[in-house]
This record gives sequence, structure tokens and C-alpha cells, in this order.
Amino acid sequence: MLSPKRTKFRRPHRGHRRGRALRGNTIAFGDFAIQALESSWVTSRQIEAARRAMTRYARRGGKIWIRIFPDKAITMRPAETRMGSGKGSPEYWVAVVKAQKILFEMKGVPETIARASMRIACFKMPMKTRILQR
Repeated sequence: MLSPKRTKFRRPHRGHRRGRALRGNTIAFGDFAIQALESSWVTSRQIEAARRAMTRYARRGGKIWIRIFPDKAITMRPAETRMGSGKGSPEYWVAVVKAQKILFEMKGVPETIARASMRIACFKMPMKTRILQR
């Protein structure tokens, strides 16, 4: 699973996910792409699940680009803990994805295989998505 080697701050604020992506919203590398239609957090587990689904369906053919990276730590408090005593420890990593952001790209496989593998990967994502073609 993806995670940063080091970060400037261990426990970032939650932030907000309003608006749409102004950068990273066009196909740059491949011929087919998955584009987010809503804003959401995508965990490193979800990214890995989608990547595995795409590579398995394509039978390791072609090339896949992951255009998002989980660089935000999400903290959690232990269960049944009283209020106070600070913020919890980092539990997992998420990528902040805004609407219209390109998540994955694919090249080097026929259109039918690319669309089918990306359709499976779309089911792993926590938001509405669509498949684009260059």
C-alpha cells in the first residue's frame, strides 16, 4: 500500500473537499482514464484494490498510471477512550480527491479490456466515477 516516507506534520487537519480539481483533470499519459465525479477521500487500501483489479483483468498487459497519492494521515482514537488527552494516532493514509480529478490511466491494451478492467476498478472507489478515452 502507498504511504509517504515522511511528512512535515504528523497529524494534519481534516480540511474541506469543496470545489473541483483545477489540475490533474486531463488525460496525460494513457489512452483511457478513470475520472472522479465527486469529491472524496480515497484510502491507500482502495487505491491498491483498484490497481490489483485492473492489472489482474488486463493479465499484466499494458501500463497503468496511478495519478493520486495518499499523503494525508487520518487519526483515530482508541475505542472506549474518555474525552480529552489529545488527538489520536495516525491510523491510515488518504488521498484528497476533488471532482473531475483523474485517478488512473491505462495504455497498451484493447479498448474492451481497458473499459472492463476500469469498470471493475470503479467499483472499488468511494465516489461516482466515469471512464474517459483520449
